[in-house]
Amino acid sequence: MTNIEELRAQLLGRIAASAQPRDILKADEIKQLYSVIPTLEPSERGTYGKAVNELKIALEAAVAAREAEVENAAVEPLDVTAPWDVNTGPVSLLPTDQGTQHPLTSELERIIDIFTRMGFEAHESRQIDDDWNMFGALNFPENHPARDGYDSFRTEEGFIPPAHTSTMQNRVLKAGKAKLEAGGYIASVSYGRVFRNEDVDTTHDHTFYQQEGIYVSETANLGQMIAVLKSFYEAYFEQGMNIKTQPGYFPFVEPGLEFCIERPASIGGKPGDWLEMLGCGMIHPNVLRAANIDSEKYRGFAWGGGVERMIMLRHGIEDLRHFESGKLQFLRKFA
Repeated sequence: MTNIEELRAQLLGRIAASAQPRDILKADEIKQLYSVIPTLEPSERGTYGKAVNELKIALEAAVAAREAEVENAAVEPLDVTAPWDVNTGPVSLLPTDQGTQHPLTSELERIIDIFTRMGFEAHESRQIDDDWNMFGALNFPENHPARDGYDSFRTEEGFIPPAHTSTMQNRVLKAGKAKLEAGGYIASVSYGRVFRNEDVDTTHDHTFYQQEGIYVSETANLGQMIAVLKSFYEAYFEQGMNIKTQPGYFPFVEPGLEFCIERPASIGGKPGDWLEMLGCGMIHPNVLRAANIDSEKYRGFAWGGGVERMIMLRHGIEDLRHFESGKLQFLRKFA
């Protein structure tokens, strides 16, 4: 046992001074310790074997710490607050000519471009919000299951990482009220990252992106909404689309609909292959009233859906988890 302690001190010293510390785990001295076990009395083997294993665990921890130390020492310091040329030398530390946009960024820009060309303003959603904008202003009842921690995350202070971009609706409606009362209309799309307490698999993730829109005027109707959405999907997929709607329940619209597209053959579909893309409907009067808009005079429609779902269809991506993985093999496909 004394020999084990002496060897521990010796090997830990060698690891601390080595640039290749993992090689020390293969040292002959360690192999010899294991070879001693069969020669011991049965009553001694358990205690001795435990001590050898504890030594091995301690050495592995020391190796991991030393490897991190060696790696960090090899990284040149980069002052992100300094002027650009301070961080350049014979070899630039910031090779901007090698970067590309993430597919989520480029596809969001494409989505926003389509809607802004249709006359909608664009607003980026928040990544932290309060209960009122997340639920109260959107006609969610006090006991609605979406308010529960099983569906939505909450911070210790009671704030919420938004589960949908609808968290922007009340703000957009209030900001557009004057324009509406002056005889105009509200036309806005919101986009951004959302968070849900989801089990992660190929089609679900706890973090993803949404896009949604609202339109309010004195004459807004479902026919206009369906035309807007059909035009958007045809522009996004660059082809004609067959569409259908079916009833759906969402607290902030009445009536509520699910908007579906028939996946065309060009993206792997066949006749009758319907895909639900988003929820939509006429804005509930309570949502308008929460923004101090006269629900007797004005009406509107709204929609909201996931962004990754569209990108996966357009580019034939099989796993939603790729978007947040940071895997270069995936990202290089969009370089």
